[in-house]
Amino acid sequence: MSSPVTLVLIAITALVSWLAFKDRRVVDRLILWPPAVSKRHEYWRLVSYGFLHADLPHLLFNMVTLFFFGRMIEQVMLKITGSPLTYPLFYLAALVVSILPSYLKNQKNPSYFSLGASGAVSAVLFAFILLSPWSLIFVFFIPAPAILYAVFYVGYSIWMDRKGGDRINHSAHLAGAAFGVMFMLAMEPRVWEVFLEQLLNPRFG
Repeated sequence: MSSPVTLVLIAITALVSWLAFKDRRVVDRLILWPPAVSKRHEYWRLVSYGFLHADLPHLLFNMVTLFFFGRMIEQVMLKITGSPLTYPLFYLAALVVSILPSYLKNQKNPSYFSLGASGAVSAVLFAFILLSPWSLIFVFFIPAPAILYAVFYVGYSIWMDRKGGDRINHSAHLAGAAFGVMFMLAMEPRVWEVFLEQLLNPRFG
């Protein structure tokens, strides 16, 4: 499966994250810090934060997920729209949309920071789930139907977002997941009919 954009996104994210691991100045320049956006007009941070990661496990989890699900979504979007720009624009837009709730909530909070591609990766994952709800997703090496994983993922993210305290941006996960679904439906409304038909006729695997 030819997936040049997905592979390029993974390569750039890995490179930027690796540089940031070794040089704090890279983090300071790219991380989502609301005052830098609202007061200094450093709008690139609404995208650049997604190319940073807290540590190697954080980076690996997001990039492995993007590798397995992004390649299919890239091909589907290319087939539907005929444009190789659709998928990269979708991914970059997902970074912005997924972080907006957190940014708006913490716009005047100088102690708030956020980084990581999780919001955009959630958009890719949920776009995949919309297309193939009964595919098996391996969660910590345990196979689970994608649609059941989605229900758990959303429920857990809502609960943890309200509870707080774990330094994970669950609202970005939720916003990214919603964006992934809405983008797919806006791009091709017939996807909803296919989703419902598959949902009512389970085929595992």
